[in-house]
Amino acid sequence: MAAAAATTGNGSTSVGLLVLMVVALAAAWFASAVRPPPPTPCGTPGGPPVTAPRVRTRDGRFLAYAESGASRDGARFKVVYSHGFSGGRMDSPRASQALLKELGVYMVAFDRAGYGESDPDPRRSLRSAALDIEDLADALELGDRFHLICSSLGCHAAWASFKYIPHRLAGVAMMAPVINYRWSGLPRGLVRQLYRQQPLGDRWSLRIAYYAPWLLHWWMSQPWLPTSTVISGSGSFPNALDEKNRIMALSTGMFQKRARAATQQGVQESFYRDMAVMFGRWPEFEPTDLGKEAPPFPVHLFQGDEDGVVPVQLQRHICSRLGWITYHELAGVGHFLSAVPGLGDRIISTLLPGPAVNSSTAPAGGVKL
Repeated sequence: MAAAAATTGNGSTSVGLLVLMVVALAAAWFASAVRPPPPTPCGTPGGPPVTAPRVRTRDGRFLAYAESGASRDGARFKVVYSHGFSGGRMDSPRASQALLKELGVYMVAFDRAGYGESDPDPRRSLRSAALDIEDLADALELGDRFHLICSSLGCHAAWASFKYIPHRLAGVAMMAPVINYRWSGLPRGLVRQLYRQQPLGDRWSLRIAYYAPWLLHWWMSQPWLPTSTVISGSGSFPNALDEKNRIMALSTGMFQKRARAATQQGVQESFYRDMAVMFGRWPEFEPTDLGKEAPPFPVHLFQGDEDGVVPVQLQRHICSRLGWITYHELAGVGHFLSAVPGLGDRIISTLLPGPAVNSSTAPAGGVKL
């Protein structure tokens, strides 16, 4: 009887060890499978070449940039532009060069960390986004204060700048800033309603970015899982101009070309870190935490009422909560504001004092909440 019990005990122990070994092997396999590939920084062996001028940040990374408008030395206004998701240093509000020179505007756009030819930042955060802008401005000697224009997802750098470098800002314009559905200052019932209207793949992508950002690279690479329609370009837009441009970009290959340029150092270092920062946890602050006291510089926010990426209802709520944002709601306009004829000139003319832009070339509409 004792011998039988011992045999049973040994058998149970062996089965238990076998189960533990299988679990350990499965965990090791999964950890290896979800680990993103290492980045391929520009200028390193096997990495893409460096073709753009670059400046060095305080932590030793390099940021690539492109200049436009008036010469830097003689400009009245110095403007930094922060591009949106899948963009790069060649993006801009698309203001006319004639207007930039007339007003004396020097504009510098840059590849945000990990994009294009700017070095990846494994410690990317809201704070680092603001400090990168400050480092770029200091390296180019833009002075004590400069203007900032941000677009879409790149607007997280504007919110961060309000928090971390407000003393460096002379004025800010935000173009359709992307919203994190989990910001606590948003009305929960409305958020749930609007969140459920998003495509299934986008909802799952946002969940992963918030709860398990380390899983993004693996998740997005699985064809059998619901993934982001924004990354694939498969999501349609309610605005006619947005949809026309989406179809044209896909059919001509421009969408794929831009994505390759943006992610040439690794999609993890560009797209997925972007998602993790924007749609992950904001532990230090949220936009509605910034308070109702107006900063000592103008802030303008431009939002289309047919935006298929950012719900206009939530943008209205944020602007009404803060109070110091001059809110411009554009009737019949979608998400990609830089594609709207004349709107780039309107944004520049609104942010910077100077002669008014011809109203016949810019979309009508403007509401101050």
